[in-house]
Amino acid sequence: MQFHHHGYVSGDPRVKPAAGVGIDRPGELPDEIDVLVVGSGPAGMLLGAQLSQYPEVVARVIERRDGRLVLGQADGIQPRSVETFQAFGFAERITAEAYNIGYMNFWGPDPADPTKIVRTSRTEDYGYKISEFPHLIVNQARVLDYFAEAAANGPGRIVPDYGIEFTGLTVHDEGSDAAGEYPVEVRVRYTAGERAGEERTVRAKYVVGSDGARSGVREAIGRKHVGGSSAHAWGVMDVVVNTDFPDWRTKCAINSAAGNILHIPREGGYLCRMYIDLGEVVDDTHEVRKTPIETIIAKANDILNPYTLDVRNVAWFSVYEVGHRVTDHFDDRTVSDTSGGADAAPRVFLTGDACHTHSAKAGQGMNVSMQDGFNLGWKLGSVVTGRAPAELLATYSAERQPVAQQLIDFDREWSSLMARKPEEISDPQELAKHYLGTAEFPSGFMTHYGPSMITGDAAHQSLATGFPIGMRFKSSPVSLVCDGNVVHLGHHARADGRWRIYAFADAPAAGEASALADWAEWMASPDAPLARFTPDGVDVDAVFDVKVIYQQPHEGVDIMAAPEVFRPRTGPLALMDWEKVFAAGPSAWCPSDIFEERGISRDGAVVVVRPDQYVAHVLPLTATEELAAFFAQHLLPQRAVADASADAVVEGDLVSR
Repeated sequence: MQFHHHGYVSGDPRVKPAAGVGIDRPGELPDEIDVLVVGSGPAGMLLGAQLSQYPEVVARVIERRDGRLVLGQADGIQPRSVETFQAFGFAERITAEAYNIGYMNFWGPDPADPTKIVRTSRTEDYGYKISEFPHLIVNQARVLDYFAEAAANGPGRIVPDYGIEFTGLTVHDEGSDAAGEYPVEVRVRYTAGERAGEERTVRAKYVVGSDGARSGVREAIGRKHVGGSSAHAWGVMDVVVNTDFPDWRTKCAINSAAGNILHIPREGGYLCRMYIDLGEVVDDTHEVRKTPIETIIAKANDILNPYTLDVRNVAWFSVYEVGHRVTDHFDDRTVSDTSGGADAAPRVFLTGDACHTHSAKAGQGMNVSMQDGFNLGWKLGSVVTGRAPAELLATYSAERQPVAQQLIDFDREWSSLMARKPEEISDPQELAKHYLGTAEFPSGFMTHYGPSMITGDAAHQSLATGFPIGMRFKSSPVSLVCDGNVVHLGHHARADGRWRIYAFADAPAAGEASALADWAEWMASPDAPLARFTPDGVDVDAVFDVKVIYQQPHEGVDIMAAPEVFRPRTGPLALMDWEKVFAAGPSAWCPSDIFEERGISRDGAVVVVRPDQYVAHVLPLTATEELAAFFAQHLLPQRAVADASADAVVEGDLVSR
């Protein structure tokens, strides 16, 4: 964590100075809003936290509840989500209070007495096997609390507007008199406080529907949930118990003659969640949803025979029928205008359960919803601030809708495997094998975005095989040259809306003639992206966070010999940033070499990473024209090239503009 570069900080460094609309933020919902987020669920609150990093943007999050969520239904946190939490600054804290899934055990009928269950296998969970992040269980309410804190502590000082519900919207045609600068007319109603029942209309540039499976925003733009429910019901309960079941504090999949249970320990050491198989649904009247908790508990005891549960407290329970649905499109564009163009840019978006629903047993809902928000948030911030063209927003639905369909396909298969009867299982180890064999997908690491204006082609993928283009940036340890401390390269990046450009050096040392030195000289020039796309009056690294990784050990790198583009002077005091120069060579504290770990060419490479942590491009150090052309596809020039050199360099060092 870096601070003091704006002067001495004696308080919590996570609380950033208020800026823009965050200064004297009005308590009342404004009449005109740049981005209106409907719903304060996982996607909505992540959007709030992300947009708070854009204090020029008037962003509000409305929620019909009168306050914070007290009891959340979702609880599974996949490794990719923990990686996201790390970017927002709270991974360590939420991990400390969560339950870490270290193992998953599997139970089945006892061959000697099929009416009873026995443990058939123990498996190590996949979290730490495929990343440096754990697989956690923690209440959704706490996840929202942490995102709310990040939003409130950001420069934009965003806090949810509780007690306001969405009732409808109208998107006026672009260019019409009714459209103006804020073409989305939104109708809302107050649900709490002195104004309860009052209705009003606000205007917005963009609206995001994060309002759940029964989304009013989805209905307002005419989108349809496509899919249906299976004829199978499950009861779910959060309970504290006394029991003789030995794996009560271990995640388990239990198959018996009486049905199936997915058992998940919760945070705190006592609470557990149980998904209990209630069997086939014989009609479509949904009467099964009225199943009382006593029946669910009795069913759980039948399945667990010879073990018993003495339920001492029920924190929450519900009954649901497994449904799999994906919305036909995740924004408001019509089929005829999805080919592109500024006039076809979307104005209304859907995220989370508003555009995809499925069973809860794969632990995907909250996780995929947050990635929806992460994908969309920086794009909205970039467009509203004038850094990117409106066409960028069309990439949201293009990228996230295929992910949602993959999720539905995965969840359908997992739900079917979980619901099988003992006589339908030929291999008792099949479920355990499937769980581990498909781990990368539920972890969130298999998302792969195709080529687009923000994702390059794979022509130079061989230069960095461990950073697949279109997939999340898989971090690896490196050493900070300034002090020798080991950090994960990817963990150094925050969810601040900036692009990351990692320059992996060729063999020569810092200060020697090299391809890296030539690249750095170009990057500091007036016609390079750094000057062309960074606005006046902001830090030189406000849009691009440019870092270098040398092949030598840290003690073999002279930091003062590193090119000045990697040592920018930022903030009002124009202080040199010491934490953009890294070393890959093994040391006492860092036994690995990122060049070896991630298949990076010893001739060097440039790896471009999007603000949502996905690899956007891999290029040779010599491909400067390609790099400039790539950014020109999705960023708007902030200054004329001829003027770019006027204040880019002061006394030989890159400084704040």
